[in-house]
Amino acid sequence: MADTKVLFGFHAVGVRLKTAPASVVEVLHDPTRRDARMRQFLERAREAGVRLIEADSLRIARLAGTHGHQGVAARVHEVARVRSLDDLLDALMEPALVLVLDGVTDPHNLGACLRVADGAGVHAVIAPKDHAAGINATVAKVASGAAETVPYFMVTNLARQIAELKERGIWVTGTSDDAPATLYGADLTGPSALVLGAEGAGMRQLTRKSCDALVRLPMRGAVESLNVSVASGICLYEALRQRGKFQ
Repeated sequence: MADTKVLFGFHAVGVRLKTAPASVVEVLHDPTRRDARMRQFLERAREAGVRLIEADSLRIARLAGTHGHQGVAARVHEVARVRSLDDLLDALMEPALVLVLDGVTDPHNLGACLRVADGAGVHAVIAPKDHAAGINATVAKVASGAAETVPYFMVTNLARQIAELKERGIWVTGTSDDAPATLYGADLTGPSALVLGAEGAGMRQLTRKSCDALVRLPMRGAVESLNVSVASGICLYEALRQRGKFQ
C-alpha cells in the first residue's frame, strides 16, 4: 500500500478515527490486550466502520517500527491539508499565532511541540527543510493526534519566510537566553510568531537577526535552559493569556 502511511498508539489513531474515519484503511490490534482503554478504542473503531485485524504485538511492532505501539496501529491514507501557508494566513479571521522551530531535529521534541501547539490553538508551525525533523510515525505518536490537526510547513529558507511573515504585519519574537527582556514584557495580543531554537544550540544567527524582538524565559534555578517543547508551551500559553482565551 504505497499510498498509505502508518499511525500507532491510542491517541494518534484515535484522533484520525475522530477527524477523518474514511481515510483509515485498517486497524491492527493486539487481542491479548482486553483492558477498558482497548475496549473503548475498538468500540470507536467499529462505530467508524473501519476494518479491524487481530495481530500479535510483534507484527504490530514491525508495522509501527517500534514496540511502543500500545497494541494499536493503523494504515491510513493522507488527508487533504491546507495547500500553502499563504492560503492559511489569508483565511484567518483572528490575529495569527504561529510557532517557528529552528533546528528541532528530534522527533520526540517535534511531536511534543505539535501537541502543545494544538492545545494552544496555534494556526501553523513552521520549520526549515534542513536541520529539522519531518512528520513520521514517532512524531505522530508523541503528538497524540496533533500531527493530524496542526498545519506543519517545512520551508526552504527560514529567514525569508520570517521576512514574509513580517510583511504581513506579524510581529516575530525570538527566544534567547541572553535577551535583555523577558517573555512577560512582550505584547503578544496582535498577530504573532514565536521563534524557538533547539535546546542548547538555540536559534541560528540569521534566524535571530530576522526577529523583531528577543525575549528570555526567567530561569531561577541551576539549569540554564528548558526543553524546547516546554519553552514552547510557556510562550504559547502566555500569548493565550494575553489574548483573554483562558475562559
